[in-house]
Amino acid sequence: MSAEKQTILIVDDDSINLNILSSEFSKDYHIVLAKSGEQALKRIEKSRIDLVLLDIMMPEMDGYEVCRRLKEQDATRNIPVIFITAMSEDEDEARGLLLGAVDYIKKPFCLPIVRARVKTCLDLKMKTDMLEQLVSLDGLTNIFNRRKFNEVIDIEWNRAIREENPLSLILMDVDHFKSYNDHYGHAAGDNCLRRVADALKTGIRRAADFVARYGGEEFSVILPGTDLAGAAHVAESMRKSIEVLRIPHASSQVASYVTVSFGVATVKPQQNHFTPIALIKEADGMLYRAKEEGRNRVRLKDLSSQEHPSPRGMFPETPPGGSGHCQLESRSG
Repeated sequence: MSAEKQTILIVDDDSINLNILSSEFSKDYHIVLAKSGEQALKRIEKSRIDLVLLDIMMPEMDGYEVCRRLKEQDATRNIPVIFITAMSEDEDEARGLLLGAVDYIKKPFCLPIVRARVKTCLDLKMKTDMLEQLVSLDGLTNIFNRRKFNEVIDIEWNRAIREENPLSLILMDVDHFKSYNDHYGHAAGDNCLRRVADALKTGIRRAADFVARYGGEEFSVILPGTDLAGAAHVAESMRKSIEVLRIPHASSQVASYVTVSFGVATVKPQQNHFTPIALIKEADGMLYRAKEEGRNRVRLKDLSSQEHPSPRGMFPETPPGGSGHCQLESRSG
């Protein structure tokens, strides 16, 4: 983490201030610029921001409102905000700090002081991020854990509502894992889970996609902005990537090697309609069906159009050498 430059978003409607602050920090940090509150919020949606230097007096949306919006969203509330403003009254400073800003610098500012305060804030942010990563990682597989999954599914659900995009969830389970542990021992079982987790990590291509250990031998993948066909492709690709590992499983009733079953559900979230918990239950139901029907396969459910569900939709069976296949279940089924 420390090898990568941290990113500062500088927000000011005065080009002179933008240029001064950008020149001061561009050598040591990655800089993103915005000349309005609305533009700042859009920049934050598209980039990972570590710190916001925020002017208050701007047309249309002032800095107070930008800060308020950042602090009310789960995805952005932990981004530190430093106000840099000509508003010098104690009441103005108190208002900014009460909104959640970590510091308040009055114009005209002294660049060495601004630099020192920014460095202190970003050093603390880096340590906080490192601690957050540690508590969010599964100790065995080194991928994210259930705690982080619960956080991310809520964030992506709200994002999908705002952007009116589909959201897909994959739940998967290593087939006959208990018998694997009984036959090979728990040390071998731990190694098996690590290899499966590594295969799943390499199976996601976009930065927004998220893979986690859901519990025991169960894993999960959150795919923002992904429809059912896209999620089916990801799941089938992951299923095959685990098959090709050919991890021996002499006690499996499916194959002579380790296989995994997949349940996929896709929805287009709406405000006050359906919930993340319901999406998890639907994906879990498809996982259960995949196991009921022979394991080492993908089962799908499309919840994104409840008024006009697809009546059918068989995906092509796996080519010779694999027993799994994708099958779509409509909402009514």
